[in-house]
Amino acid sequence: MEGLRVVDHPVMARAITELRAATTSRKAFRAAMADASSMLAYEALRDVPTRAVEVQTPLEKTTGLRPAPVMVVAVLRAGLGMVDGFLRYVPSASVGHLGMRRNEETLQPEDYYESLPEGIETSTVFVVDPMLATGGSATAALHRMRTNGAHDLRLVSLIAAPEGVEAVRAAHPEVPILTGVLDRGLDERGYIRPGLGDAGDRLFGTD
Repeated sequence: MEGLRVVDHPVMARAITELRAATTSRKAFRAAMADASSMLAYEALRDVPTRAVEVQTPLEKTTGLRPAPVMVVAVLRAGLGMVDGFLRYVPSASVGHLGMRRNEETLQPEDYYESLPEGIETSTVFVVDPMLATGGSATAALHRMRTNGAHDLRLVSLIAAPEGVEAVRAAHPEVPILTGVLDRGLDERGYIRPGLGDAGDRLFGTD
């Protein structure tokens, strides 16, 4: 699908298989989420802008590269499980939080919290949420980032449904989407199939 990049890698496939299994323990689920998030972060950061810096080696001065400012914005709750994957590679990244819940009757997102660091206008902003289902939350989150001044926006999910990808592309065609796997589609309740259940519930033990 246009505007979508899927991380096709055996190690990603292993992590997603572990995440899908209903028998996976909470501890193992968190470990698999950490592995998958790190791989997604590595790929997402591939084309982030860099800046030159001077460093002193044991032998001489040379020029190196460091990433330009990076901001990771987690869509609560499940997006929290993806933040450390980015901080592993960019420890200096700032972190924002968006509270959004899905109304189970209308399937539309409802805002309840926002906390964003300064510097959004000059940062590469990664909005992270494991599940890209209907696309409602992702579309709303990206809109909120634009409203707050973000120019360089990226969306990163673990599992995506075609309906969600199409919704985001229709609302934000300029925003690239990175995901670990593209699933079959949504059921009548708006859940991704085959999916992995509710990522937030499985991460935090509220299932």
